[in-house]
Amino acid sequence: MAVQGQAVDLGILLGVAFQEFVRELQVALAAAGFDDLGRSDGFVFRSLAIGPMTVSELAGHLEITKQGAAQIIEDMERRGYVERQPDPGDGRAKIVVFTERGRRAREVGVGAVDAIEARWAATLGTELHELRAMLEVVTELPVPARPVSDLPS
Repeated sequence: MAVQGQAVDLGILLGVAFQEFVRELQVALAAAGFDDLGRSDGFVFRSLAIGPMTVSELAGHLEITKQGAAQIIEDMERRGYVERQPDPGDGRAKIVVFTERGRRAREVGVGAVDAIEARWAATLGTELHELRAMLEVVTELPVPARPVSDLPS
């Protein structure tokens, strides 16, 4: 992937690896009949794996507005992946839960992710574990403020 002896930018390598990972995941999901899932849906699936939650709680997990979370949930409801039910702890609230279709899609997705990681591990060996550990460190680093001198005028 290098151009005339130049190393490819790290950001590009990370982006291409991510795109390949997502492509493989989408192929596996589509093969199982879940060809209508989008990227936002994956974040909802991960959040609801913790347990049922209100749209407001989900918005907090996704770091988006309540209105944005409500739109995503409405769309996922139309496609049959989630539904809203009365919150047993608060009669005024509703919680978002997986439907049977949503549970099946999540199972297929988790299996596909495991298969992708296993294939990568077969190629990379222990270096995959090292890469994961390094990425976990990097994703927890604080984002440095951009110096004013770097801002466009």
